[in-house]
Amino acid sequence: IGHSDADVVLHAVTDAILGAASLGDIGRLFPDSDPRYKNADSKLFVTEAMRLARNNGFVIGNVDTTISLEKPLLAPYIETMRLELAQILGIPIDRVSIKSKTGEQIGPIGHNRAIACETIILLTEH
Repeated sequence: IGHSDADVVLHAVTDAILGAASLGDIGRLFPDSDPRYKNADSKLFVTEAMRLARNNGFVIGNVDTTISLEKPLLAPYIETMRLELAQILGIPIDRVSIKSKTGEQIGPIGHNRAIACETIILLTEH
């Protein structure tokens, strides 16, 4: 359930870019109360966050993402996801890390009722 396409990875990446550049967060820039973002492709959010970061003198050095979910197991998809994220960000794939972990059948994630994603972005000044 989500207002946009609810891509948890791209939302976490967007928030990480905005946070690293001290530019707010995804909810402030792309509020779910704005009908323009209903069913929006989350690539739009990442692209806009990158544009704002660049306008403030930053470029992406690398990205490290951890997705927490019980199912599906993501191992077969990780390399494809890395490639796609690298292309969206315009950086080499060797600067993109994506990992997944389960909730070990504990809590909402472990009982397959939730998904979470944490992302760390290194921004450097250009």
